[in-house]
Amino acid sequence: MINENSIEFYNTRLTVDYTNISKLSPQQKDRIRNYGNQAEALLKNKDLAMFIHHFKFELADNLSGIRGFTADDNQQRVAIAHELGAIDSFVNSLKRAVYLKNKLGNTDIDAQV
Repeated sequence: MINENSIEFYNTRLTVDYTNISKLSPQQKDRIRNYGNQAEALLKNKDLAMFIHHFKFELADNLSGIRGFTADDNQQRVAIAHELGAIDSFVNSLKRAVYLKNKLGNTDIDAQV
């Protein structure tokens, strides 16, 4: 699973302290805007949304298909619930990136024009 792209993505991940946006450098603000734009593009991608929903429906079907109450059945339920939670966390991380981009706004860009 680990390849050159994975290493590059890890090394260029967004690691910024969001608690005080006014102290961010212009480069950090540009990275937040770019990251937010990329996240917004993913959220607006209907194909991605379709695959996410289909995967969630498949997991929900698997969850509803577990009829027993053995230890193995309960472990399967927990595992599927964690998968559903992870998908929601991923979508929420995209929404958070868009929120931060919008919160940051274009004030620096507008001030330069």
